[in-house]
Amino acid sequence: MKQNPDQGRRGGARKGSASQRSGKGAKPSTSRGGKRPSSSARTGKFGGRPGQGKPKLKFAPVPDASATMRLNRYIAQSGVCSRREADVMIGAGVVSVNNQVVTELGFKVDPTKDLVRVEGDTIRPETMRYVLINKPKNFLGVEHDPSGRRCVGDLIKQACKERISPVDRIEKESTGLILFTNDGELAKRLNHPKVALRELYHVTLAKKASPEDLEKMVEGFVVDQGFVKAKAAEFVKNDPREIGMELHSNRSRIVRRMWEQLGHKVIKVDRVVYGPLTKKDLPRGHWRHLSREELNMLRMTT
Repeated sequence: MKQNPDQGRRGGARKGSASQRSGKGAKPSTSRGGKRPSSSARTGKFGGRPGQGKPKLKFAPVPDASATMRLNRYIAQSGVCSRREADVMIGAGVVSVNNQVVTELGFKVDPTKDLVRVEGDTIRPETMRYVLINKPKNFLGVEHDPSGRRCVGDLIKQACKERISPVDRIEKESTGLILFTNDGELAKRLNHPKVALRELYHVTLAKKASPEDLEKMVEGFVVDQGFVKAKAAEFVKNDPREIGMELHSNRSRIVRRMWEQLGHKVIKVDRVVYGPLTKKDLPRGHWRHLSREELNMLRMTT
């Protein structure tokens, strides 16, 4: 009896048999030649795809500035010296906690209870402040301008007595959320390239954008020798002059530069979301302190 060429000795299908070559039961092709569906442009899913998992944290969350902390950090936050220099002072025996000399590196203190002295002088860390402002147009996004030009710092003078600085910058002609703080550790983390904090922008263009423009934004392209792309881009209320964009980039003026590279004149750029923070109940030109819940979410985001 002649054996079926498509069968093995036990009657099973051989590799490369006709049933397999015909494509029955085969997985869909994922070759490079096949065009993938657009990830976010024109989907109406602004802010991410349904079912998309929460991104893994690249760092441990930034610790609470009022929680138990290492002694060297307490000294550094008091403005005495850097953490490394604080370790030297601890080892030299010039630091005491609750009237007991401490020479142990890694010793922890409670900022709300413990009394810390350096060379006999009582020190206390500066209170950490977190102020969110909805920046108006034609204000510099800095705390002070030597030339006397209007800046956001003029609007938050009454927010606190501590000196606070913006975590990042928004150009003068743009509007939206800016976070001011004196928490250098959090500010540094938020600006780290690997953190790529989520930001949502409302962009107004002089002329209509095309669906192809949105596709280009999501696919990405090179701007000033650096590749950049939007996580999502779509028309706001089906208006091709009003664009909603999600970005994870802290490059300067990047939203304007992206649209200008596609030949569009940008009328307005408004940052409406910064990480977990939104403009809800925060009118233009007004500021408020972050709530503890918002601060915890911001720490977890980074």
